[in-house]
Amino acid sequence: MNTNELWQAVLGELELTLSKPNFTTWFKNTFIANAQDGEAVVCVPNTFTKAWLEKKYHTSIVKSLQHVTNGTIKKIVYRVETKITPPIQVNTEKEEAVQSQDSDVSMFIKKSPPKMVVSNEQGLNPRYTFENFIVGKGNELAHAAAQAIVQSPGTTYNPLFVYGGVGLGKTHLIQAIGHALLQRNNRTRILYASCEKFTNDFIHAVRSGRAKEFKDTYRNVDVLLIDDIQFITGKEGTQEEFFHTFNALHDAHKQIIICSDRTPKDISNLEERLVSRFGWGLITDVQPPDFETRVAILKKKIEHESTTIPDEVIFFIAQTLKSNIRELEGALIRVLAYSLLENKPITLALAKEVLKDQLKENTKTITIELIQKQVSDFYHFGLQDLKGSKRDKNIVLARQVAMYFCRELTSFSFPEIGGFFGGKDHTTVLHSYNKIKTCKEKDSKIRHDIEKIMQLLKQ
Repeated sequence: MNTNELWQAVLGELELTLSKPNFTTWFKNTFIANAQDGEAVVCVPNTFTKAWLEKKYHTSIVKSLQHVTNGTIKKIVYRVETKITPPIQVNTEKEEAVQSQDSDVSMFIKKSPPKMVVSNEQGLNPRYTFENFIVGKGNELAHAAAQAIVQSPGTTYNPLFVYGGVGLGKTHLIQAIGHALLQRNNRTRILYASCEKFTNDFIHAVRSGRAKEFKDTYRNVDVLLIDDIQFITGKEGTQEEFFHTFNALHDAHKQIIICSDRTPKDISNLEERLVSRFGWGLITDVQPPDFETRVAILKKKIEHESTTIPDEVIFFIAQTLKSNIRELEGALIRVLAYSLLENKPITLALAKEVLKDQLKENTKTITIELIQKQVSDFYHFGLQDLKGSKRDKNIVLARQVAMYFCRELTSFSFPEIGGFFGGKDHTTVLHSYNKIKTCKEKDSKIRHDIEKIMQLLKQ
């Protein structure tokens, strides 16, 4: 296991205990630069993040690192790196060579083979409960369906397919169903997994000859929760396996709950038989919260943090940040953090100062769809060419430029961006981003193109 894989394992544990806004705000652009002699060097993007991790999350990070390394890591040093250059993930074919190069990290890890185990609440974030879920006009139908499933799982709305934009509470809602079912019967077997995890587990099972164990893991459950199903696009083997998993569970009257950022029909390259099955139950969406709901979300978060904030500050944040819950809570966290670290009272002036950069970004909402249209118009290609797989060098360049802007100007991850480009793998998006980032420094034409498209996007 190299340093990148080590840190990803740590982040995986931390993400289960933190809200998405907290996790994104404080752990984005962090990585382990070195891990040896019982000490890990964690690199962060700025002094603000460094101070916050040391003050609020140090104990959790140490605990997770010790768990992952079997207690070998004893000390953590935080270092500010203004130019974040984390280790690049490698293909599985190169894994053996990488492990030999990173023996200083591999020696920390237990050598026992991995096992697939389904616990009663595998993968559920303890924060994602109905008690912490704010109901508004944008999600009331999805919430009502979720409550109905808790009362009668496997019969009402099976499957439940929830779709909507990033950061609107889809993951929170479906995991709340899991927690509520466990409260009713703590022997309920629940499994939550992202589509990416399902895919990776399937690939590893096939390669290691453990297909039966994989099937047992995903089919011997009472409730299966699958997040971000749109990433199954273009993966024929995974779609085949999920089709049979779906059938096995549905035939046994087990509850299936699925999340996506788009409707089944809008997921490109999704097999028609899966599109059909996803519509057997209820397809419902979640919309961005209205003003009253945003205020309620902020007040709930403030209550959870055991603090108080003037109403004028709450209203200011709610009125200014409208696109999604993750962004809303992230803004609140920044204000709380700045107030605590600088020992200053929370005022409207302080909130405006802390969020000034974010306010500029929100003057115009730049979406992936807008980027795709602007880039395709600029290079005189059709949208389908940009989203497709044509290898003409000019189309490839335009596609890479579009992916670069998607990463720079939106909050989507590399896998999420790939989903908007015909289900491209996250490594393809990462390669495109890095290539354009490098080329614009060396190639004057590409630099000119980037600057011109940026102007068009912000008009």
